[in-house]
Amino acid sequence: MGLADASGPRDTQALLSATQAMELRRRDYHMERPLLNQEHLEELGRWGSAPRTRQWRTWLQCSHARARALLLQHLPVLVWLPRYPVRDWLLGDLLSGLSVAIMQLPQGLAYALLAGLPPVFGLYSSFYPVFIYFLFGTSRHISVGTFAVMSVMVGSVTESLAPQALNDSMINETARDAARVQVASTLSVLVGLFQVGLGLIHFGFVVTYLSEPLVRGYTTAAAVQVFVSQLKYVFGLHLSSHSGPLSLIYLIGATGISYGMGLKHRFDVDVVGNIPAGLVPPAAPNTQLFSKLVGSAFTIAVVGFAIAISLGKIFALRHGYRVDSNQELVALGLSNLIGGIFQCFPVSCSMSRSLVQESTGGNSQVAGAISSLFILLIIVKLGELFHDLPKAVLAAIIIVNLKGMLRQLSDVRSLWKANQADLLIWLVTFMATILLNLDLGLVVAVIFSLVLVVVRTQMPHYSVLGQVPDTDIYRDVAEYSEAKEVLGVKVFRSSATVYFANAEFYSDALKQRCGVDVDFLISQKKKLLKKREQLKLKQLQKEEKLQKQAASSKGASVSINVNSSLEDMRSNNVEDCKMMQMSPGDKMEDATANGQEDSKAPDGSILKALGLPQPDFHSLILDLGALSFVDTVCLKSLKNIFHDFREIEVEVYMAACHSPVVSQLEAGHFFDASITKKHLFASVHDAVTFALQHPRPVPDSPVSVTRL
Repeated sequence: MGLADASGPRDTQALLSATQAMELRRRDYHMERPLLNQEHLEELGRWGSAPRTRQWRTWLQCSHARARALLLQHLPVLVWLPRYPVRDWLLGDLLSGLSVAIMQLPQGLAYALLAGLPPVFGLYSSFYPVFIYFLFGTSRHISVGTFAVMSVMVGSVTESLAPQALNDSMINETARDAARVQVASTLSVLVGLFQVGLGLIHFGFVVTYLSEPLVRGYTTAAAVQVFVSQLKYVFGLHLSSHSGPLSLIYLIGATGISYGMGLKHRFDVDVVGNIPAGLVPPAAPNTQLFSKLVGSAFTIAVVGFAIAISLGKIFALRHGYRVDSNQELVALGLSNLIGGIFQCFPVSCSMSRSLVQESTGGNSQVAGAISSLFILLIIVKLGELFHDLPKAVLAAIIIVNLKGMLRQLSDVRSLWKANQADLLIWLVTFMATILLNLDLGLVVAVIFSLVLVVVRTQMPHYSVLGQVPDTDIYRDVAEYSEAKEVLGVKVFRSSATVYFANAEFYSDALKQRCGVDVDFLISQKKKLLKKREQLKLKQLQKEEKLQKQAASSKGASVSINVNSSLEDMRSNNVEDCKMMQMSPGDKMEDATANGQEDSKAPDGSILKALGLPQPDFHSLILDLGALSFVDTVCLKSLKNIFHDFREIEVEVYMAACHSPVVSQLEAGHFFDASITKKHLFASVHDAVTFALQHPRPVPDSPVSVTRL
């Protein structure tokens, strides 16, 4: 203990010595270089606008190499399949494909009911699109096929165009199912056309407008709708739902019990019914339905792609490969397009199956191909075994698979702590989707999120910056207690770009944070100058009247030599003669100019001579580092800022503009004789240093700026 006590002070002293040494080294560090305004920076860096590449020229070029590149780009299986490591990946893909197929089988049957279609069409949708994605997809781990959210969106369309009953009279079930199948397959073709078209024009970025809170709120609301829609099947027959280990055995058990006890005949339990063996022939879509389906098709296309690409990017990041969003859009579109021709309904990817495909050893798209071939075997040979499967079991499967999406309700608590704006998007999306339809709910959610972005840019964080001691770094004085404003210089910054939606707020916040009522000073200055001009004009008019009276009285009694009189007038009364010869408008302009000159104080300040308070700073620096673009409203606002602050004898400078912004300022004719690139500096520190060295306007540059 004594040794420890003795070493404590020595350790503390050593630590203090090291800290003091670091402090001395920090104080000794300094950087010296010439001040750089925009003109000097362009000259030093030899700045020039970047050459524009005309991408359309390369699109029109035709060569063997380009044709091969396009083929490999749009048919990725030709790239990765020849390099497929059979020994390392085949066993894992085989086991993974069988595991996914076991899940795909009941989910396909169940999600077909969710779409309002006979269960066998869920099996078709689990085969054709999956195999097409194997050829064109770039994600190695997502499981394409039926999905609850997509199925319920399809179901809302099929039930609206082919209802269960019409005018309180039941419709023939066979005819109704045929009509719904035609609607769903036509919808799938239209969804595929949208997705392929958007992918070919590289429109994959459209999903960036669907933020993560929006997607999670939307899928949670859709899960609630799916849950409610399945209650009719669940309460028709009370069966316990099972998941996890041995879940497949419990399904199989329910089918056996239903068949052995004859539940269909004894208790009229609704079962899956006939599952025809074999595949259905392709059929052309009903183009007459396109006009009725175009809105729903676009919504389903965007939602399906958003879900697929979000999962694809998660797995790609986890396993270290890249997913091409535009090619994913094409692949998913071809899956729906070709699937629709073979009587499938729109599909996307399933989160639960994708997780199973990854966790059971899946390494590539081969796992999806194996699962689709297993589903093909069931369609051709084993479909009749599921004839007596109760629909209540399928409903239970759907509800159990919704647990992942229903757990997203916990997002409310986490978003409340993390970001309340995202929470608002989540809640609005959830409520709009619950209260409205899935289509309208998505539209409302997207519009609300975009409006919220605009509103947030209208209310950015405005700050007055001060210098951190012994550095060239400037931070908000309200947040950094050691940051001090530079005497005589005011530095202002906005956290968002300035454009038409917030330009007025920017100007108002600037004038408020500067602590000077700019508009009041300008109005008072104009009033006092006008008053002095009027007094000056009255005095001149009075003098003119007296001169006329004196001249008339002298003309009656005295004869004057004309030549000598002119010489006397030129030498003694030049200004009076000019005033007598000028028109009233010319006299007013001359009086205005003379009034402003006479109103200046000895130090050149008009405000001081007029008795108005002067700002406690002589220079204003606008930190424009947050600007990403400028529009015409921004240009006018900046020019007006220069005009207004120069009116109160404050010179304005700009700092930290990016090159694209400078180019846009030039294109908008922002720079002129009164505002040059000498007013634009490479950094805030350069501008502050220059302002301290030149507390008055830039030499050899006019001060007056016309307000726009």
